[in-house]
Amino acid sequence: VPIEERHLVERCLEQFNCIPVWIEPRLFGEMYNGFCKGVLWPILHNVTSVYSGRHGDSSSVPSQSASGSSGDGSAQARAVSPDSFSEYTMDDVSPGAIHGDGGREAALWSAYTAVNREFANAIIQCFNEGDLIWIHGFHLLILPSFLTRRIPMAKIGIFLHTPFPSSEIFRTVWCREDLLRGMLNADQVGFHLFEYARHFLTCCRRLLGLNYGMIPDESGGHNLAIDYNGRHVTVTSIHAGVEPPVLNQILQHSSTMERAFTIRNQFRGKVIFCAIDRMESLKGIPLKMLGIERFLNRCPEWVGKLVLVQVGISAFERGDDYFRTKAEVLSMVENINKKWPGTVQFQECAESEMRLQQRMALLRAADVVMVTPIRDGLNLIPLEFTVAHQDALTEQGRMDNRPCRGLCILSEFSSCTRVMRGALHINPWKISEIANAFHQALQMSTDERMRRISCASEFVTRVTTQRWALAVMLDLKGVFKSVDPGQYAGAGLGLGFRLLGMDTGFVSLDITQVAKKYKNARSRLILLDYGGTILSNDNSDSLTRFQMVKQTRAPTMPTQRLISTLKDLCADKRNIVFVVSGKERHSLTRGLSDIPNLGLAAEHGMFVSWPTAKTSSKRRWETIVPDQDNSWRAIAITIMEVYTSRTHGSYIEETEMKVLWQYRDADPEFGYLQSRELEDHLANVLRSFSVDILHGGVEEGGYVEVRPKGVNKGVVGMHIIKNAPKLNNSAKIDFALALGDDHCDEPMLSVMRQIGRRAVEARAREPLAPLPATITQVDVSPCDQFISSGISMFTCTVGKKPSAAANYVNDVDEVHELLESMVKVATRDHKYFSSTDLPALNTDHSSPAVMGSKH
Repeated sequence: VPIEERHLVERCLEQFNCIPVWIEPRLFGEMYNGFCKGVLWPILHNVTSVYSGRHGDSSSVPSQSASGSSGDGSAQARAVSPDSFSEYTMDDVSPGAIHGDGGREAALWSAYTAVNREFANAIIQCFNEGDLIWIHGFHLLILPSFLTRRIPMAKIGIFLHTPFPSSEIFRTVWCREDLLRGMLNADQVGFHLFEYARHFLTCCRRLLGLNYGMIPDESGGHNLAIDYNGRHVTVTSIHAGVEPPVLNQILQHSSTMERAFTIRNQFRGKVIFCAIDRMESLKGIPLKMLGIERFLNRCPEWVGKLVLVQVGISAFERGDDYFRTKAEVLSMVENINKKWPGTVQFQECAESEMRLQQRMALLRAADVVMVTPIRDGLNLIPLEFTVAHQDALTEQGRMDNRPCRGLCILSEFSSCTRVMRGALHINPWKISEIANAFHQALQMSTDERMRRISCASEFVTRVTTQRWALAVMLDLKGVFKSVDPGQYAGAGLGLGFRLLGMDTGFVSLDITQVAKKYKNARSRLILLDYGGTILSNDNSDSLTRFQMVKQTRAPTMPTQRLISTLKDLCADKRNIVFVVSGKERHSLTRGLSDIPNLGLAAEHGMFVSWPTAKTSSKRRWETIVPDQDNSWRAIAITIMEVYTSRTHGSYIEETEMKVLWQYRDADPEFGYLQSRELEDHLANVLRSFSVDILHGGVEEGGYVEVRPKGVNKGVVGMHIIKNAPKLNNSAKIDFALALGDDHCDEPMLSVMRQIGRRAVEARAREPLAPLPATITQVDVSPCDQFISSGISMFTCTVGKKPSAAANYVNDVDEVHELLESMVKVATRDHKYFSSTDLPALNTDHSSPAVMGSKH
């Protein structure tokens, strides 16, 4: 549209409450024809191949789609010439468009993101609080990422009208994580069939390590949802329908009736089979031709008594695939008509020439419709055909002398095959089934035909477009989304951005506030996790974890700077400092044994070494649970070995206290199934032993753990508090800081937060807001006598993520900065002041003394 005429278009669309998004034509061409049709379209339809037609040609499609349609290898031989094959035998060949992220492919991806960004800008300009945003199609998969960054409280749904591929196909596209994260930044993802939803769920599990299941909703029901960074992304599968009143109105139009009458007269005395398909290999037109050819060879008595009217919609955007499909179809039509003249009437036209009115005229005139794609998403032609022939169920309709009227031959690879139960379902790859479908349609009894039409008619009458849209929108509206922006936080850069569901008030830790409270406290408790909190994590990836377990890699050791900071903290007699780790005793003593007055808790608190000023002698350890029968270890290991032998990528990890079966390197789904079976097996065999069996999901690394009952970091945190008087003879604890980084630290963070909460409740005059539902309630009342009513409690996790902690810091370096600031504020000479003292100075009434200290 010329720029000077755009305001006219906008004015026309206003009355429909529509707003156009103006895209520069070249950019739109790269986005739509280049990326959407050249890259995403084949991927979404389960087709991928390294044998592209030529390098960097995004419009080429895999040759096997066309080759599969011929029934033998001839088409593939024609599609891949000797020259093109020899080209791919060279050593350093850049892959095709689907498999690369540089050059031409990078430009197409850039165009795709730019167009999505333009849509985001237009939506945000029009958005009002309470609006629902419903995105359609694979053209805007990353649009939710741009929207949630700027309007996190908006309810966003995205609905795909195409199939969704299996994970083995989808993983071949280079931008797979960006596309999945884009969809997951929506609150609801919709598909026409559960088959497509299942593939999407599998991709999320296999490629992103996410869990999904039936999750309770706010109304007491359950929804299929994916757990994504503290948010639940609902996944729905509802098939769309058509609007019978609109279609009936078109059918009754004089021009439609005249066109249908003309077609009937043109093929008077013949049974009319019709098909309307785009000219691309995925639509299976050549398979249809092979089917009618085989039928007439086997049933020559039907020669001259039927006609197949095949309408081909030009698909220039499919590039080589369109021209290849067109040439193949024309050749097959010519051969069939040469043998049986007039059997196939082929007509190619532009999409603008086959709109709804023209389509309904042809469908009304036809007796049987054929839809035989080898992979297809939403296809409404069978539904429209059913509406066009609903009158066949009436008494008047049965008297029109059309014995085959109203039947549909439908590929099992089309989405509507699940809802059109009255159709004749076929596997288009099996030519004999197509031929048999012709025979069934022609020989079917009137009673069976009426039953099939009635069955198909029931769905198109019941599920209309309006009812489908209403159902999806009600699901979207029912999604819980807090209007409080504080409950959502963004993390990640660019298309790696993701919306995190947080508890209200979950904010970055105020180091200045911590330092101030620390300085004024008389009795302090500091609980620190080891790996991932004060030290970089040795479990950052699966290989590193495996090497650590097999002791083929040296563990990361604390720096001298960190050791110096810990020594300074422990040197303060008002401090009780503990490092609480999941690592074994020898791992902790190797790096921290020479720090006086530092307490250590190994293996999640199973072993505790109390602070001591002596560092030369060997540390003494005690257990927080009594000695017990350890014969369960041999039993657990024996059972785990069975599952290790049949689950590739799994291995057993043993420590002094626990035994773990790790499946983080196994196939995600098979590993998860095996872990559930192993968990049940261990629970049955070890029920007489005092052990806990824990299952960490894929997002936690994937493991099944057996450990003594009652051991976790929350328990050891309470144990340390109860023994505080033995360590520090001063007043009750009035400052506490707990730092952790992963799911193993959550019990400690949860317990410490609840202890602080009880103290606040005791001095509060009004009821406090309830703790987040994600926090597991524990009885912490035994700690009351050791805790000051005015305690300053700080719980903090490393990394911005859902947690039982009240605050977060970004990384390990920020933890070091926090600990160093605490040391400085406690050891600084009180005649000097810094920014941490400014809030106190503002409320200090002894201003002359303050002023005097500056000179």
